[in-house]
Amino acid sequence: MKTVSAHGIAGEDGFAGSAFQFTASMIGPSCDGGQATAGTFVSREFALDAVPAEATLRISALGLYRAFINGNRVGGDLLTPGWTCYDDRIAYQTYEVAKLLQPGGNRIEIWLGDGWYRSQLMWASNPIINCWGDRVAVIAELQAGGERLLKTDGSWKSGYTPVTRNGIYYGEDYDARIHPQDSHGVDVIAFDKALLIPHETGAVKEMDGLPPIDSWTEADGRILYDFGQNAGAYIRLRLKGAAGAQVRVEHSEVLGADRFFDNRNYRSARAELVYTLSGHGEEEYAPLFTFMGFRYARVSVTGQAELLAVTMVPVTSVPVAAGGFTSGVAAVNKLVDNTIWSQRSNFIEVPTDCPQRDERLGWTGDAQVFAGTACWLADSQSFLRKYLRDVIHDQRADGAVSHFSPDPTRLHPINGRGDWAGSTGWGDAIVIIPWQLYLHYGDTAVLEECFPAMLRWLDYLWGISNGPIIRPPAVWGAQGFTFGDWLQPVGDNRKPRPTVADDCAATLYHFISAQLTAKIARILGETVEATRLERRADEIKSAFKHEFFAPSGRIAHNDQTSWSLAFLHGLVPPEYEAAARSYFRRVAEETDGVIGTGFIGTPALLPALTRLGMLDLAEKMFLNRKVPGWLYQVERGATSIWERWDALAEDGTIYDPDMNSYNHYAYGAVCQWLFEDVAGIKPQEDKPGFEEIVFDPAILPALSPVSAWHDTRFGRIEAGWTLEEGSVTCRLVLPQGVTARLQGRGIRKALKANGETVEQGQEINLGAGEHKVTFSI
Repeated sequence: MKTVSAHGIAGEDGFAGSAFQFTASMIGPSCDGGQATAGTFVSREFALDAVPAEATLRISALGLYRAFINGNRVGGDLLTPGWTCYDDRIAYQTYEVAKLLQPGGNRIEIWLGDGWYRSQLMWASNPIINCWGDRVAVIAELQAGGERLLKTDGSWKSGYTPVTRNGIYYGEDYDARIHPQDSHGVDVIAFDKALLIPHETGAVKEMDGLPPIDSWTEADGRILYDFGQNAGAYIRLRLKGAAGAQVRVEHSEVLGADRFFDNRNYRSARAELVYTLSGHGEEEYAPLFTFMGFRYARVSVTGQAELLAVTMVPVTSVPVAAGGFTSGVAAVNKLVDNTIWSQRSNFIEVPTDCPQRDERLGWTGDAQVFAGTACWLADSQSFLRKYLRDVIHDQRADGAVSHFSPDPTRLHPINGRGDWAGSTGWGDAIVIIPWQLYLHYGDTAVLEECFPAMLRWLDYLWGISNGPIIRPPAVWGAQGFTFGDWLQPVGDNRKPRPTVADDCAATLYHFISAQLTAKIARILGETVEATRLERRADEIKSAFKHEFFAPSGRIAHNDQTSWSLAFLHGLVPPEYEAAARSYFRRVAEETDGVIGTGFIGTPALLPALTRLGMLDLAEKMFLNRKVPGWLYQVERGATSIWERWDALAEDGTIYDPDMNSYNHYAYGAVCQWLFEDVAGIKPQEDKPGFEEIVFDPAILPALSPVSAWHDTRFGRIEAGWTLEEGSVTCRLVLPQGVTARLQGRGIRKALKANGETVEQGQEINLGAGEHKVTFSI
């Protein structure tokens, strides 16, 4: 059984306080020239009479590290020790290294990179460097049989690596002619070892490499490679040539007209590799301390060099799929695949917005709308718990939650832009993400760990409200500023109705967080807080009705986002229900299937229509192939989810590259609806973690046949259905420990489970095994 330590993190053996106690010192190369200068290493030679049966290396760093023993790489993890709020905690990794040791003389070398610790973060207008410190350094201990064989201290040596410059946005320059030599000493750096904790989630790993599906040569001799997939990745080169010859690799997500290379949307992120050959036979190179977001690579050669292989290597913290969904519509299946790729690309240590430009930050709004989908598609429990600890640490004294986390602006405020914290829909991540982890994994520990931060967030919201409507200021950075329904369709493609105003969106989320936190308080046995928050939620609900509903039952802005969130979260007054349904339906119908929602409205739109029984509209809007729409991206050849609905025009024109990512998972949140509503696998809050589900598939005829699977803590759940001439046949497979509730209700006729009739109003339970459910519509 795991318990929680002072950081809320289980130790190595699962018990509180059991994290390894380092006796080593944090040491930095004395030759380190600072951020954006030549890469450095530390080293030590040591002797062994015999190789022990087991030997363990524990290691962490300020910056990034890559360790070698006797010239062989230690482990296969990437971008270690990872990215956290380094002033709160720093992960260390543990490796079994006996096979790398030898009798007699041994050498350990630890190469260091700038990483998130000190390379540029934020965009060109407000760059932050040396965010958590200006010295790279490492701490390490080698043990065997309880004996310390080696530890970092002032006796180690240092020197320069072949990595001549590196940075998360910059990329990497590597000169293979440089051979590390012990040219300098080290400095022992003052460091609080209490910050060191075991790595909290799966390490970043390489996935299988992708060869190019096409290549062509530009007029100037540069070669363009198309790998057929936009991904968070890097290039691996295999080549040969003369010493001093150089290969330069540029990256892009899309091509302009006439297949013109275009990566203007990277903004100030150089995102390049430059490799200088050693001249010794075949050489292989992949970067050590960076990654890029790209589908295309442009390679140029200076001097005498021959490219033998150019491979894209995707990298991610979540390489193993935990769920899948297919339908009879190929474009829908591609949309799901694109969402999986965008999750992989942006789940690299932190749930980031994008993997390519000078940003790559853990935006809380993106993460909260996608959290449910993330848990369906991959085991995201430890990954998101790690992220939540950063969100908690970044929370401001007044309760405001950062716009992104880890938050460089907390330590380095940006002049003239106010505090980068406190937006509704973004800060609500501290409530919504733990709730999704509870639903998917039955994780009450995350609720307990985050509960104090939830209360501080709700106190902040109440403080910026006005009895209790929130009216956000329009000035960026002012207290209470909100992003609202970010990136709603505007301009020529804003065919839908008016858009939700910031006051309505902010108050909707005020209610959502108050109501959810009240539920969480009940689960945790915090009855006093539960009662207080239930009253607050009721007060917000009453004020919302007074402020935003006309006596006719029409919501103030009569837009898709307002209606979707209000219906989904029970904010439509019962006396207005019939009129409200009519208004919502008309708003959806008048757009002719075109979406009018942004980041916070989009995940709610189809679930709201589905739960109101408007399946015809849900189907039409989902399958719409015009802009804005999910399948428009697929029609334009997308292999990942776009940031903007109209990131590429129908003629291939690239939208304003100043803020335009082609790998942004937020709109992929629709996949949660595919699993829970279309496939009908609904986790239940009273028996979370899939101990019990409600099986309730929404039959959208155009999608038949539908099939879904998901790996739970109990095993795999499978669900699917086919529709033929009004008759539906469902297949449901449940592992041992999971129960499904099946309800006989309205639109289903002649409902049978395993051949037995289920009457209207009757509810039955289905246990482990395979089940056949039939009905007509």
